[in-house]
Amino acid sequence: MSFKAELRHVGDVVIVDMAGRLTIGESAGMMRNLVKELVRKGEKKILLNLKEVSYVDSAGLGELVASYASVSNAQGQIQLLHTQAKIHDLLQVTKLYTVFADYSDEALALKSFSNRASA
Repeated sequence: MSFKAELRHVGDVVIVDMAGRLTIGESAGMMRNLVKELVRKGEKKILLNLKEVSYVDSAGLGELVASYASVSNAQGQIQLLHTQAKIHDLLQVTKLYTVFADYSDEALALKSFSNRASA
């Protein structure tokens, strides 16, 4: 399955609906370019929907971390939505669960951006 990413906006949050395998090569590069372009356009609240992402390798994980750094350096927020069990376990093993807010409910994830902004 090839990697796909589609954007949608809910208020001032851009949701990136991703599908496929986030691995070394084209998919990791696509994600890198997409997040950099969103940051360049001034997007400050990004929600990565991983519901349809079936696998993440070390390069994909590296791109998630790089995306976090890029968005944070631009004074923005990036969060995860609907991580699959294998990806959730990977975040636990690598201790990245302490870095990424991870939600299973889109409405709660969207609300959390406004809560964090006022905190």
